[in-house]
Amino acid sequence: MTMIADRPAEVADRIQVGHWEGDCIVGAGNRSAIGTLVERRTRYLILVHVPTGRPTAEAMREGIIAALGQLPAQLRRTLTWDQGKELAMHQQISEQTGTRVFFCDAHSPSQRGSNENMNGLLHDYFPKGTDLRQVVSEELTRVADEINKRPRKTLAWARPADLLACETVAASA
Repeated sequence: MTMIADRPAEVADRIQVGHWEGDCIVGAGNRSAIGTLVERRTRYLILVHVPTGRPTAEAMREGIIAALGQLPAQLRRTLTWDQGKELAMHQQISEQTGTRVFFCDAHSPSQRGSNENMNGLLHDYFPKGTDLRQVVSEELTRVADEINKRPRKTLAWARPADLLACETVAASA
């Protein structure tokens, strides 16, 4: 495991696009989950469908690789996660996507503050106690699109989807 203290300075400074924070929101009885990926600079959200219900290492590996694999290389630089066992296959994620994975210190959710904030917003859509196994991937796409089109005060009322699109064009130029 590579710890957050070894993460490049530009990640903490939010000066460069392509650095992600990740986690899972867990459903009723800890028997279901949705993976969440939030880009640090733009606050763009990707929701990862977990068809197995529980966020096993294999399910999260497959979901994260599929999600990040759809992005250009400049948008998948790093991923910061907590020390949960659902990211036990982080080396395969790095190998297949080129995304370096870093882990937060134990019991330090504030080290992934954007993701924690997003997980709170997601409870408006998926209240605590919801059986997330019943949520299909199309619904996750709809929710992520709605959130990504919502203006944010922290972004000077810009929308994450617009910012990510601008950053993608600028990075490829």
